[in-house]
Amino acid sequence: MSQPSTAAAANADAVLPPTGKLAFPGATGYGARSLGGRGGEIIEITTLADDGAGSFRACVSAEGPRVCVFRVSGVIRFTAAPPVIKHPFLTIAGETAPGEGITLAHSGGPEGFTPLLIKNTHDVIVRDIRSRPDRPGDVRGANDAITIENSRNVILDHVSGSWALDENINGHRQNDLVTISWSVFAEGIPRHDKCALLGSDPTGPQRFSFIGNLCAHHGDRNPDINFAPGSCVEIYNNVFYDAGDQFLEIWESYGGTTANVAGNVFRAGPSTSRSAIGIDRQEIGSTGTASLWLSDNLFDGRFRQSAPSLPAIVSSSPLCPPSTPIARARDAYRLVLASAGALPRDSFDVRIVKEVTTRTGAIVRVPGAMPSLAPGVAYADRDHDGMSDRWETANGTDPDTPDSWADQDGNGWSNLEDFLAAAHDSRAAGKAVT
Repeated sequence: MSQPSTAAAANADAVLPPTGKLAFPGATGYGARSLGGRGGEIIEITTLADDGAGSFRACVSAEGPRVCVFRVSGVIRFTAAPPVIKHPFLTIAGETAPGEGITLAHSGGPEGFTPLLIKNTHDVIVRDIRSRPDRPGDVRGANDAITIENSRNVILDHVSGSWALDENINGHRQNDLVTISWSVFAEGIPRHDKCALLGSDPTGPQRFSFIGNLCAHHGDRNPDINFAPGSCVEIYNNVFYDAGDQFLEIWESYGGTTANVAGNVFRAGPSTSRSAIGIDRQEIGSTGTASLWLSDNLFDGRFRQSAPSLPAIVSSSPLCPPSTPIARARDAYRLVLASAGALPRDSFDVRIVKEVTTRTGAIVRVPGAMPSLAPGVAYADRDHDGMSDRWETANGTDPDTPDSWADQDGNGWSNLEDFLAAAHDSRAAGKAVT
């Protein structure tokens, strides 16, 4: 292995993980300090309709700090062009939805654009939401499942995306301080069946974390990293399954990516060619040299582990200080399959995880049937402060007084943040939020 270049070594000294209060307990990566809607208005989503009072569109389009909580479950199918999240300080708390949660989709055709688009904004938190564009839009390049564009301080945690005509998850233009964690991205649709394009068209360095995710049944870009020099890119503890031709790709189009790749599992599936590459170095259009730190990555199956030119850019030590502890690859495999994706898992994610464990499934040609979601019953919340009356009574807060942002127990987290953490844990345990 080569030693880090002078530029890479300087980068490791200069770029440190951000400090401060976490977005929520357990938040990780460079986006972990996003403010989201902390301290803001609690907005209830009471309808699955595209627009109008109580809609998802109304909440994400509002201005000022805000938290979207859900009183309904099911598929929100946009009949007009999906809303763009452009106003900062937003938390989308999918863990509050009753039943089997929320899925976003569009209606296809000329208005069929990416259902979850975060653009030209900052401080956004999204948890426990699915985006499944099951109907083809007319413009392939505007048909990701999820896009983050020109935004900073963003964390997507426990989300799920599938059936995109472009990437299932896309980081576009100049983002910074972004985390995508504990999520499931599967079954991109050919001829552009891609899991994750994390960096495209950057104008400067970025800090970007991709941690604890599952990519399954994509031809390539599992993920694709193509950032400017001086960036700190983390690819930790992910499971990459059933890539057709390429798993992870590192590019040099914008001067050479700096990335740490550690504790990941690359697992062949029925679609994986024996000529597929686990970690590929793309030198097409190179304008500089990438730098890569590799540690404890597990390659499982018959394919080439790395490109012949990869050793020339591999460092013996991390190129940026890791923002979070890195689990061993074998432990990460178990953790990802046990808990990644929007919670509770719908039938699609349940199937995908089973296919990883049994080495079955394959790249698909068309979207499948949209999973139906059980409606459930929303928890009682008579003061409309986002927290359940039962939880408030049990935890010493007042179910008749809006006290979302007080800190009853003095633990440094607001009452609402404590409740949302408990709600997410309940969903992870397969329990309803009551």
